[in-house]
Amino acid sequence: MTVSTRRQAKRALRRQARRALPLWRRLLPTWRVVLGTVVTLLMTAVAAFAVLYVIVPVPDPNAHAVAQNNIYLYSDGATEIARTGAVNRTDVTIDKIPLDTQHAVVSAEDRTFYQNRGIDLKGMLRAGWNTLIGKGTQGGSTITQQYVKNYYLTQDQTIARKGRELFIALKVDQQRDKNEILAGYLNSSYFGRGAYGIQSAAHAYYGTDVSELTPAQGAYLAALLQAPSSYDVKTAKPANRDKAIARWNYTLDGMVQLGFLSAADRAAETFPEPIDPQPTTGLSGQAGYLVGVADDYLTSAGIIDAATLKAGGWRITTTFDRPKQDAFTKAVQQELTDELDPKTRPTTDTDVRVAGASVEPATGRVVAVYGGPDYAKQPYNDALRQDNQIGSTFKPIDLAAGLVAQHAPDGHPITPDTRYDGTSERHVTGGPTPYAPPNEDDIDYGNITLRYAMVKSVNSVYAQEGVDAGLARVRDTAVKLGIPDNVPGMDPSNTSMTLGTATPSALDLAGVYAALANHGQAHTPWSVLKLERLNTGSGSIDVPKMPDHAATDALDRQTADTVTDVLRDVVTRGTGNAALDLGRPAAGKTGTTDSNLSAWFAGFTPQLTTTVGLFRENPKTHAKEPLAGTAGLTRINGGTFPTKIWTAYMTDALDGTEVKHFDLQTGHGNGGGQYNWPTSSAPASTTPSPGTTPTPGATPPGTAPAPTPTAAAAPARPTATPGEPTPGPAAPSPQAPAPTPTQDQPSATPRPSQTHQPKPTPPASATAPPTGAATQPAAP
Repeated sequence: MTVSTRRQAKRALRRQARRALPLWRRLLPTWRVVLGTVVTLLMTAVAAFAVLYVIVPVPDPNAHAVAQNNIYLYSDGATEIARTGAVNRTDVTIDKIPLDTQHAVVSAEDRTFYQNRGIDLKGMLRAGWNTLIGKGTQGGSTITQQYVKNYYLTQDQTIARKGRELFIALKVDQQRDKNEILAGYLNSSYFGRGAYGIQSAAHAYYGTDVSELTPAQGAYLAALLQAPSSYDVKTAKPANRDKAIARWNYTLDGMVQLGFLSAADRAAETFPEPIDPQPTTGLSGQAGYLVGVADDYLTSAGIIDAATLKAGGWRITTTFDRPKQDAFTKAVQQELTDELDPKTRPTTDTDVRVAGASVEPATGRVVAVYGGPDYAKQPYNDALRQDNQIGSTFKPIDLAAGLVAQHAPDGHPITPDTRYDGTSERHVTGGPTPYAPPNEDDIDYGNITLRYAMVKSVNSVYAQEGVDAGLARVRDTAVKLGIPDNVPGMDPSNTSMTLGTATPSALDLAGVYAALANHGQAHTPWSVLKLERLNTGSGSIDVPKMPDHAATDALDRQTADTVTDVLRDVVTRGTGNAALDLGRPAAGKTGTTDSNLSAWFAGFTPQLTTTVGLFRENPKTHAKEPLAGTAGLTRINGGTFPTKIWTAYMTDALDGTEVKHFDLQTGHGNGGGQYNWPTSSAPASTTPSPGTTPTPGATPPGTAPAPTPTAAAAPARPTATPGEPTPGPAAPSPQAPAPTPTQDQPSATPRPSQTHQPKPTPPASATAPPTGAATQPAAP
């Protein structure tokens, strides 16, 4: 009998024996069938597992997992200004997390973490059994699985999500080391109090950086991971407080069992009470304005784009100096806000707004800004807006352009001692549009120097001088010094440009005056020292390249220093004399615009440049409203509140610093120190002549009187130098002249009443908020 025959015979005997069994027994499978089925199922499961392991990819991180704060810091690199972003999280590398804190988390959440392969089958089975027998729903997830859930998946409680979690955890464990996984878990976990990640949790519960956590504090944060809201002992019910402390003890005991902590050190630990919940560092107060300036700089300078900045995770160290910023806020409060009485004067003391900026001349660093009283109440940054005319603060630019132009009506170089007719409403000759600006209070100054005209802010003189210098050159000088070339009011086809129809921001204007203080070397104001972000994928630090902030040659030193020399006299003898209270050398210029719609003071010492602007704006229509009547004063000039705020701020900002004198190398006439300043005695003649001594503008001793044109007969135009645009005829232009800035701080001698030709009618002032100011809402 062959082998095959014997096998067939044995099978026949077995079938026969099985048929002899009772029915119920025949229904049960044989051990061979059971074994075959089990083996088949196991092989199918292994095959399915292998297929799923291959086809289930490690996905990209979910949006919530990578969302982080942007953290803004003062220039000291430690004092926080604000945090922005929907998710309060700041990622850190594993080396920043104390080893005791790492071990506490492993003890609390996954004691096999350093040994398992991403999943713990025994833990999962134990958790499943405990759930079945009524011990409550329990999780058997490893730290790797929790990291996968937080970072790659969602919190959905579904079988499909749990299955993907398992396969991805296995892959992640194969692809990454344990420290990287632990860091990812600690950066993505929620700890309560709105804090995502261990760094935010350290600040939220202990007010410290994660690197400063003690072992006991790290153990408490680890305990929070099981039930973040319930285990916050400052807000928990008594029962939950007991559970939180029990979980803390469990964590420490586990550290001893795992060999991470000695029994003696464990016995010495006491429960570390966390601090009370703190309000999130938001954008209220000055914070929102500072953030706006920093964001505007980062994006406008092309350092990073707006989308990258908004993605979060950036640690931004700004140039803002905390004491100086506080001093600016204090100065506005004391010198202006405390003087306002909206209840008694509701039509004049409401909606008064201040724009201010302070810059280091030597570097261009922005050390402080004032964008409004409180960003939470007024979320519009007045320090950045470009819709307020700067008035007579533009006159130093006219003078600088004239010094560069090197010609005057009589053919001689323009210097501070060059004489002009200061008759009010004197018609400007050679300008592209008709223009006859009045001096403040309609005062006639007669034949005066450009220096004296700056000190008294004589409109008729600088309107003509700007045309003599060439309006194209005036515009070019303004742009080189730092006024943006795209702001309104910078059109050289309008003669009125000479008196400050331009609308740069307070920060722009601070840059202009900083260039004068820096001997003609201009820096575009900048506000960020350092920018860095942790790359959560590689663990490296992203540090974008910052500009080098090299100065540009806006003016030669002699020209800039000559303008500064003249501006010193504005403080010592002129419209800015309120700044004398600073008690140290200073230079500056006041400015007040048509209809008293804005008032300015821009000034500097050798160390610091600051601008302060004042205006009123209807909160509903956003129309500019006159400042007249503010704080009960008939008129608000640049020499009043703006200069007082400037002086109070600069006094505090420079307190304790060396008193420095200006180091000037003038070369265009420097007679300020020897000038015999005239005093007012009698009204000036309407038509001064060589035989008449004009009272406000008397000729200084030792100076030959210059030709004195009359109001009707303007000085002859000089011949243009090579490269100088030839002024157009004084013919009407299709474009009406822009609003005319008025005179600052008048002399005590008004001119007699007389009849003048009609003045150009200015167009309505702009009422809409400016465009292009970064991070601001559509309406102030």
